[in-house]
Amino acid sequence: MSCEVEPIGRYHVLEGPRIKIRASAGRALVERHYGFVGHAAVELCKWTREAIEGGKSCYKVKFYNAPAGGSHRCVEMSPVGLVCSNRCVYCWRPTEEFDAFVLDERFYLEPEEIVRGVLKERVRLLSGYWGHPEGKRRVKEALAPTHWAISLSGEPTMYPKLPELIKLIKSLPETKSVFLVTNGQHPEMIKRLWEEDALPTQLYLSTNAPNKELYYRVNVPVYNREDAWEKWLQSLDLLAVVPTRTVMRITLIRSLNYDERYIPQFAELVKRGNPHFVEVKSYMHLGHSTFRLKREDMLSHEEVKAWAYKLLEELRRIGADFVYMDDDEPSRIVVLQNMKRYVDRWIVPPASGNGSAPRSSK
Repeated sequence: MSCEVEPIGRYHVLEGPRIKIRASAGRALVERHYGFVGHAAVELCKWTREAIEGGKSCYKVKFYNAPAGGSHRCVEMSPVGLVCSNRCVYCWRPTEEFDAFVLDERFYLEPEEIVRGVLKERVRLLSGYWGHPEGKRRVKEALAPTHWAISLSGEPTMYPKLPELIKLIKSLPETKSVFLVTNGQHPEMIKRLWEEDALPTQLYLSTNAPNKELYYRVNVPVYNREDAWEKWLQSLDLLAVVPTRTVMRITLIRSLNYDERYIPQFAELVKRGNPHFVEVKSYMHLGHSTFRLKREDMLSHEEVKAWAYKLLEELRRIGADFVYMDDDEPSRIVVLQNMKRYVDRWIVPPASGNGSAPRSSK
């Protein structure tokens, strides 16, 4: 009896007509409190779990009020788990072993299959909270997610049916926002999202190097080795013109990109990308990143703030009109807002007295 299973990487197989995360990798994901369906993955992050138990929500609620209602109403997922085009040194996942492939779209699950499977797995992950005194009420809310973060474990723009997936998620009755985080190695997918009217509510571009040399050291591209920097610059230029909210996220690593001499180069990239927001955050010494970087590479919140203020000063010097919008100490992150490309920071206006309404812009 033939099972027609063909390995296509360390973590994936082609089983009949569909790509799947291989069974051993799937079991490991479940043991680490993930869920998976086919080649997609879902997780309850730290902030989701904390919010379910009546604690705080993540900085995205404070900055943008997304997820509306709190972090327990967030679906954090990836349509292509354990597949990525980079091997970023700061990533807390075991990226050295990730696969890097894009096959013909007929081998991938349909968006409806992914959404249905991800929501089913999320119900399983939430099941343990029904006995928690505060969790019981919040689990009911969590079963009607208002926000989808397409950013988990893998590069989502490598999923060929991403436009259809985002349109489907945005059509769900409870959805208020969809965030997409990309490493910028697949600008052709950003173009497709635009052309097919499938842009997310907020598009994030990871911005961790001020120049080509550091880009290869920090991001370690494996899919577009020869022209990775040029691909990223194409995504940067798209960020400046796509008709949706945009964010450049800078992850600071003390031994690599934190030196003040890089601030003018970062400022030029920000001016070129002209995002609505710039998030400056510290690398966090967690997971598999601890094998690549030192604990000393992690910055204090005060150091992040000081660096962000210097970036702000340089942006103003070169004619970019940004302001210091907010910061969040637990996540060691600062957000700057573009006043020339102004949008209201609130995706959904925060309800007064909901316990999580952020402070107003500075």
